[in-house]
Amino acid sequence: MSNLKKNSSENTQSSNTSSASSISSSLIRDLGKLNLTEERLKRYADEADTLVSRRENELRTKAKSLREKAISKTLSNIKRSMEVDLCFVLDCSGSMGPHIAAAKDCILQVSNYVKHTNPSIKLRVGFCGYRDHYNGLNRLQIFDFNDQYDQFTQYMQNVLPISNDDLPEDVLGGLNAAITQLNWQNSTRVLLHIGDYPPHGRRFTSLEDDKYPDGDPNGLTAESVLEKMQSKNILYFFGKITDYTDKMLEIFRSIIGEFPVFDLVGGDPIVLVDKLIKATSSSITIAVSLTSIIGSNSRDSIYTLQQRKLDMDPNEPNWDILPLQKGTLLWYCIPETLDNLKNSKYFNKSNLFSKSFSFKIASRPFSAGVEKYAYFARDVKSKPAKEMVMKEYLKVGERNNPLEKYLEAVEVSTVAHFLSMKFNLIAERKNISKVNFLNVKLLRCSSIDVRTRYYAIEPRLNAEYKRFNVNTGVITKLRDTLEAFAHFTYEYTEGYLVVCDLQGIELIDEFLLTDPAIHCIDPLRFGGTNFGEKGISELFLANHRCNDICKKLKLRNV
Repeated sequence: MSNLKKNSSENTQSSNTSSASSISSSLIRDLGKLNLTEERLKRYADEADTLVSRRENELRTKAKSLREKAISKTLSNIKRSMEVDLCFVLDCSGSMGPHIAAAKDCILQVSNYVKHTNPSIKLRVGFCGYRDHYNGLNRLQIFDFNDQYDQFTQYMQNVLPISNDDLPEDVLGGLNAAITQLNWQNSTRVLLHIGDYPPHGRRFTSLEDDKYPDGDPNGLTAESVLEKMQSKNILYFFGKITDYTDKMLEIFRSIIGEFPVFDLVGGDPIVLVDKLIKATSSSITIAVSLTSIIGSNSRDSIYTLQQRKLDMDPNEPNWDILPLQKGTLLWYCIPETLDNLKNSKYFNKSNLFSKSFSFKIASRPFSAGVEKYAYFARDVKSKPAKEMVMKEYLKVGERNNPLEKYLEAVEVSTVAHFLSMKFNLIAERKNISKVNFLNVKLLRCSSIDVRTRYYAIEPRLNAEYKRFNVNTGVITKLRDTLEAFAHFTYEYTEGYLVVCDLQGIELIDEFLLTDPAIHCIDPLRFGGTNFGEKGISELFLANHRCNDICKKLKLRNV
């Protein structure tokens, strides 16, 4: 027990503290057997699909070589993911005049916004307009992908709304034409569908005004069309105008999983253009983020995450019927100096703190990311009970010790927390919003089925959750303070690392963040989301644009 410290006053989340004797003997045994350095190197080798068993120095050399090869491969995938095909699929019936005009007016502004926030993204834009079956030659209008945006704008001058005899439209025909007739080439493929009425058929609508109540007269089904879309790795986004499309969206989700839906209700033309610009820009950055992350792992389909979300339960559980469980929390002491932070051996068993913990956890996750499930949980011994989130890795690896991987996640959080403290000392003096990270701990417990389970546990955020940037270099929501914070971490650590993948909630004078990633010149730290020295240079330095906050902090221009 000599290498496991008793609960400290700092970083404590509840009054549910422990003495050394209350820590389970199995945890003491597990920690006693754990060689963090060796386990981590073996995992890095295992994640590169290579089994190695050597002395530590040889293992380090081999693991470093494998990590650098994996990083190079990932960066190539990321670079390809920055090449985007964007297709507007637009209902061009009589009621859609304002949205056709907005699509024409928005593309140049979208292009300029993307160029400003994400200069690495290269965009081609295409168009497929649809009406209805009895419109004959006017049923479809197609403009193939082109990177000359003035040509797109000029083409849209010829797209006019035409009134129809009933409310449902040839939605499936329009989607099918966009999927099969346009020349999709780039790695990231975005289909932004905008419409106010559903496809024909009783399956999609109870509207009596439907000339084709039995469905598409050409035999198209939602399954056949959307499966073609999936096979081409085209990501689907929808701009919603009326509630008439709700049933359609429900059916589409049952086939391809969750997808973003944007509010494009009409009204003021300027407001509508602004909404479409935001929806289009978000579609691009969300798709690039997903393609760059998923695309680097051939074991996952680009639709895996959306399908996984169908199994989630977003509702608060009934805490009264959930069983009380017990476990042990582990966390690291915050480093006192930059040298501590740079020293990987600082984050070893001798700097671990622990305490016992009583909790309840939901039976099903409420959300899922690329790497983890997230569950509602409660710290039941606190008065009042504290709302928590517990996160579980989807994959650890059969040959790996999960305790080591979760400790690595706590290490990343601890490093980010240390750097945010240093940032906030300056921010407070210069009237800059603070950047804080949630206090993350490792929870080890025996589940109801007696298996040992591990979770990362943190306080719950009760506000709109946003992803501001990604470790692949993509800025999804531009916030000058956060881009300056990333720059600060690079300069403060003397080029050793950059904290990125910033996500969480935005308050009036504070950002409260969780689940960061770190690019570090040492590729054997901070896990698979660390893209090493090349990640710093190619994904941060190459894309960062210094802003007024950088100047306030007197950071060197990069």
